Amino acid sequence: MATTYPFIPYQRETFSAVEMIRRSREFYGLMNQRRTVREFSPKPVPLEVMEHLILTAGTAPSGAHKQPWTFCLVSEPEIKKQIRTEAEKEEYESYHGRMSEEWLEDLAPLQTDWQKPFLEIAPWLIVVFKRAYENVDGRSRQNYYVQESVGIACGFLLAAIHHAGLCALTHTPSPMNFLSKILERPENERPFLLIPVGYPAESVMVPDLKRKSLHEVMVRY
Repeated sequence: MATTYPFIPYQRETFSAVEMIRRSREFYGLMNQRRTVREFSPKPVPLEVMEHLILTAGTAPSGAHKQPWTFCLVSEPEIKKQIRTEAEKEEYESYHGRMSEEWLEDLAPLQTDWQKPFLEIAPWLIVVFKRAYENVDGRSRQNYYVQESVGIACGFLLAAIHHAGLCALTHTPSPMNFLSKILERPENERPFLLIPVGYPAESVMVPDLKRKSLHEVMVRY
């Protein structure tokens, strides 16, 4: 079919079945070591590393290739302090009335609470915003599958963070509107995820959790 939109050849390296099995097993082994941590070291992480992590997130597929995401990279101590203060306000309310008893019971094995010191300690915060629409030439243009697209990009981001030898936490204080105000984001952007990134603190402990087995998560037809 004739089109005015250019296409380019796609080429990439392919592998034998044996090599694919090896590579897929190796990558699973790497990612199976990934854990969420809530205690970070203040040790600096180079800006260039963070830039490459965000570039990797930006390679994710998106509805109509709209790339409906903004990644705000925060290292300024005063801004991190503001974010922590506002996040803890919301978290305190959640832990003291907003969350159901069932929710609190499900969180018990993680031993979390409303206090979030990691928001100041981690050297970087990535605040992910989803873009509901775009302002183009003075009018609004719709974005498609925004939630799904940004979720996939965040998955890429978390994998890249782990691959680089760093740790992360997916933090979702609710509501998150304070992030828009602190970071002065435009009306078309909505907070999606707050991700502290850095090295784990020395002797950090994590819950002894087990992941579901293959037969629990896969159905073959």
